[in-house]
Amino acid sequence: MTRPAEVGLPDGFQVQIDQRCVRNGDLRCLVGGSPTRVLKLSEAALGMTSADGRIAVHDAATRSLARTLLDSGIGLPRPMRGPGVDSVTIVIPVCDNQSGVDTLVRAVPGRRVIVVDDGSAEPIRADGDGVTVIRFDDNRGPAAARNAGLAAAETDLVAFLDSDTVPTGDWLTMLLAHFSDPTVAIVAPRVVGRREQTGSMVARYANAHSSLDMGPTEGPVAPGTALAYVPSAAMVVRRDGFLGFDESLRVAEDVDLCWRTDASGWRVYYDPIAQVRHDHRESLGRLLDRRRYYGTGAAELAGRHGPVAAPVMSTVPVAVAVIGLLTRTRLGLLIAAILALHSIYRTRALLTGIPGRELIATRSTGRALGWGLLQACQALLRHYWPITLAVALFWPRFRSLVLQLAVAEGAAEWIRHQVLQTRSPALGPVGFVCMRRLDDLAYGTGLWQGVLSAASPGALRPVLKT
Repeated sequence: MTRPAEVGLPDGFQVQIDQRCVRNGDLRCLVGGSPTRVLKLSEAALGMTSADGRIAVHDAATRSLARTLLDSGIGLPRPMRGPGVDSVTIVIPVCDNQSGVDTLVRAVPGRRVIVVDDGSAEPIRADGDGVTVIRFDDNRGPAAARNAGLAAAETDLVAFLDSDTVPTGDWLTMLLAHFSDPTVAIVAPRVVGRREQTGSMVARYANAHSSLDMGPTEGPVAPGTALAYVPSAAMVVRRDGFLGFDESLRVAEDVDLCWRTDASGWRVYYDPIAQVRHDHRESLGRLLDRRRYYGTGAAELAGRHGPVAAPVMSTVPVAVAVIGLLTRTRLGLLIAAILALHSIYRTRALLTGIPGRELIATRSTGRALGWGLLQACQALLRHYWPITLAVALFWPRFRSLVLQLAVAEGAAEWIRHQVLQTRSPALGPVGFVCMRRLDDLAYGTGLWQGVLSAASPGALRPVLKT
């Protein structure tokens, strides 16, 4: 098998510079990506780039520039064409969901479909041209079911769809275009709710804030970034780059696959323009139990991937500055201010020759502190909540801080998810904050359950870098 990094982009492939990385329309200096980096385009590179920041691959120089932009996360892929839908087999892993299989098969007429019945009490039936059913007598888990489906497929590409999903529009054509980049192994669509934003508060929260929904922003997927993984509920994989789901995992097998794929040199991409609808659980008990179940996978990931599965990843200066801010004391604020100014000074020095370096350094430091505060809030309220609760019971000042953070973090997330990303919020701020806190308690419970079961604290150990 050819190593993915050794194969270039095809002629006609286009890359669009992310406009969020451009300041004042000047393409000479680009700041962005995850983690944040700075790219300076030479006069030769600018000559290959259109006024709106698009590069079309047609020779070795444009091919190299396009790849550099993609690798940095500053360039967004805009492939002009890809494999046809006939080169894809759809694999549906299922256990005890006949109605879901019926709905999904009807939604993909004329496609090759392999249904893997993972030990259902009543054998799953699926009729239609090109539809095959594989049955396990016992339940082996979704990882094993997906692997078996791919092994039985004869096409170069395989789309995994869970039985409680239904794709929309030209989802497959949109995703397949990304495979014209020969280094791409996995592409995933956005997973949104199947129902309108009506009904109970629980149903509206499940549809509007699902753990399967990676949001409206496209980008490369890699551990430690804003897009750390994509869910296996809906993804398309290239057979040559598919490393196989770990069948010993009953949860977080998709996270594990994404991280191993990235480590192997293949690329994973998320494209929210393509959408698949998911029938989210709508009772409070089922929703919270699923969140708890997801939390149990953190210990398994920490055992396999080490630091990248840590609940908190930060530099020591940022961590100290965040702690200083959270103390809400004059000394703490002074320490945070000094560290912030030092960070701005150091970053500014690294940007010698970059126009507007003072503003870039200030924004970079501000983002780092903001991200550090968000991580601290999530750690206190989600990952470490049993410890937070124990301390709060005996320390009134800390209890007051925790209550304020619980409201402030929830309100900030409500604005980010329910106001800025949608025209009509599914929940009001009070309902959203209440559901989010229950969500955190459930996930944190599962995390501690997994840690205690595995007798390994790796999933709770923060990672601090100098």
